[in-house]
Amino acid sequence: MRAYVLVTVGSGKARDVARKILAMPWVKMANACWGDSDVYVVVEVPSGGDLNALVADKLPQLEGVARTSTHIAID
Repeated sequence: MRAYVLVTVGSGKARDVARKILAMPWVKMANACWGDSDVYVVVEVPSGGDLNALVADKLPQLEGVARTSTHIAID
């Protein structure tokens, strides 16, 4: 299962948060970006439960993460 996760972080935190996210299991890409969201993440997980664990449990624990928005790929 592939998903795209958009992460909003506090001011000046995007690069640091992107590096920390990239070190997590199942994360294929994490880039600090300009725009509506601060970090764009691509994940490939074995199951919905694994996606939930990453997005609902691990990402919010990172210092600076204010909000996430998850988009599950259909193809």
